[in-house]
Amino acid sequence: MMNRYIIVVLLCLTQLSFAQNKSKSRADRFFDKGDYINAAKQYEEELNQEGYTKHILENISTSYYNTFQFRQAYRYLKILTSGKFYGKDKTYEKKYDFMMYHVLSALGEYDTSIKYLAEYKTNEASEFDASNAISIIEEFKLKDDDYSIEAASFNSEASEFGAVKKDTIIYFTTDRSPNGFLNKNYKWTHRPFLDIYKVNVDENNNPLSEPEPIDKEINSKLHEGNFCFSNDGNTLYISKSNSEKGKKKFDSIRNNAVHLYISTKVDQKWTKPEKLEFNDTGYSIQHPSLNQEGNKLYFSSNMPGGYGDFDLYYVIVNQDGTYGKPVNLGATINTEHREQFPFISKDNHLFFSSNGHLGLGMMDIFVIDLNNPEVPINLGAPINSSYDDFSMMYYDDKNGFFASNRKKVGDDIFHFSQIGDIFPREYIARFEVRDFSTENYIENAEVVLYNNRNQIVYESQLDSIAAFDIRIFSGRYNFKASAEGYKTRTKPLVIKEKEEETYVIYLDRNLKENNEITSSKDDSSTRKDETNINERTTITNIVTTKNKDKDISKDRLREILLADKDGPPVIERDGKLYFEMPPIYFDYDKWNIRSDSKKVLDKLALKLEKYKSVYIKISSHTDSRGTDSYNQVLSSKRAESTRNYLALVGYVNARRMTFVGFGESQPLIDCDTKTCTEEDHQTNRRSEFEITKF
Repeated sequence: MMNRYIIVVLLCLTQLSFAQNKSKSRADRFFDKGDYINAAKQYEEELNQEGYTKHILENISTSYYNTFQFRQAYRYLKILTSGKFYGKDKTYEKKYDFMMYHVLSALGEYDTSIKYLAEYKTNEASEFDASNAISIIEEFKLKDDDYSIEAASFNSEASEFGAVKKDTIIYFTTDRSPNGFLNKNYKWTHRPFLDIYKVNVDENNNPLSEPEPIDKEINSKLHEGNFCFSNDGNTLYISKSNSEKGKKKFDSIRNNAVHLYISTKVDQKWTKPEKLEFNDTGYSIQHPSLNQEGNKLYFSSNMPGGYGDFDLYYVIVNQDGTYGKPVNLGATINTEHREQFPFISKDNHLFFSSNGHLGLGMMDIFVIDLNNPEVPINLGAPINSSYDDFSMMYYDDKNGFFASNRKKVGDDIFHFSQIGDIFPREYIARFEVRDFSTENYIENAEVVLYNNRNQIVYESQLDSIAAFDIRIFSGRYNFKASAEGYKTRTKPLVIKEKEEETYVIYLDRNLKENNEITSSKDDSSTRKDETNINERTTITNIVTTKNKDKDISKDRLREILLADKDGPPVIERDGKLYFEMPPIYFDYDKWNIRSDSKKVLDKLALKLEKYKSVYIKISSHTDSRGTDSYNQVLSSKRAESTRNYLALVGYVNARRMTFVGFGESQPLIDCDTKTCTEEDHQTNRRSEFEITKF
């Protein structure tokens, strides 16, 4: 939560003189000290006495904003930005529009939040496109197949962030109390100061012991925050409170900055940290990250001459242990707001957090390839959320950690595995248009391929072989196909990972309906409905016009579903209806949808699109390898992954689908009493689709 903000903003705020404080209210004094929790409480009392003054609204909004109480912040920001406060002057600083943009984003109100961002940017030279910004944010929310994430098992009720893994030890920053007692030492959070901890872990990052402080030479009575190691693990760069002899060191206006320190390991013990030569009492330098070669140190700073509150810089690390002058990374990366928590990968990809680039909420994580810098890429969901996401690092090519306060008041560490491509890669892909029933090519089909900005990438009328091959970059696309006698369909696609992948869109023939109304003496009007379900089956139903405005009867729809053999057929088993489908197989210990299963799910999605009143339950099963509890979790992830594919790629409303994981409890082949082949295990790894409502 806000405890980590001592590494995000300035460590300590301005301490005004006693003479000045005498003229200020109690709430103002708390506010000036950075004690936003007590400040908010006092401003609430002042509001009851003085009403909505601009000064109180500004400070109470900021207090709630800085303590992540967004609903309360929204309440007062709404009054402030609407000009509904006392006084003739109804103007306010633009920064409160920006704050409102963050608060509303955190609350998931993106359409409204963008309006405040547009208002904030009204005086900029370039025009801000609000509608395009909404589309881009929606795109960020859909990027959830590039990473899988899970909360680290060593999180606690305290805040944890900034995890770094070296061999079998994970180091991290936390405000947990080593003696088990809550020592409210830091005014902003009313919690202990930050320290660096370590924990031994197994190959799955599960703790083998209780986390413990790193070393008494490293941790002090003040803050120790984000840090990084050299490649050999013998040098440690640390963000620490600027101090002398264990006491805070202040500048001329009583600011206590965060500085970078260095410690080395001698005889398996860390030396006393020493301040780096390019620190300055007047500003903060923090969040170190050393490149693979060990000759460039990246960091964040609010030193004069930057673009915004905090910018990203680097210095050259000379072989003699001296450092070059700080170099700003420029306006492509830095904004007028905050860029922090840099991490430089071995491929020279710079990951960082920003609240200045367009994102999903407070701080989002971005990446830019410094080998070929263009624009930073927002990593999107599930890495980013509507709250703060930061301190990302890789410990190998595909795995690492980041932190977020999305699930609680404080920060938690999350483990991630990268599945997709971060940067667009070019692939050869094949696209086909086929008949839903026969799976034959559809002659003379017209196709259009759109990118995620709705720009046409490819457009053509195909011949008898309704297929085409093109080189295409990884990313999200919409594949639209139409043909005479068929329903036009648009299918969203995600191009990634595999060369020469085939993407098929199935078109359904237009249904032939013949509605005939006849009269009789006994019944003023009777309608004969003949619906041609497919070339082999026609369902006829006689209904009176009294019921003509009602939906099709349940019994009739049941008959239609059982008779419709186009796509996955519906079968009845033990009084329940199921879609009879080829198995949705999963690789061992995985839950991503395989290519051979995507074609199967595409047909199910088309059938669910045809029958929009049908609801389903997705049941997933694992093989018997692994523990019961692990397989239970794995099967739930597989069922959820199947639901997500149908929702995101098949455009099936997620509310029509529930999912459940049964683990290894319902095998088709009993592998506990016999030796099973890999094919047997694969048979047990399956999904089933029950119709629960129609």
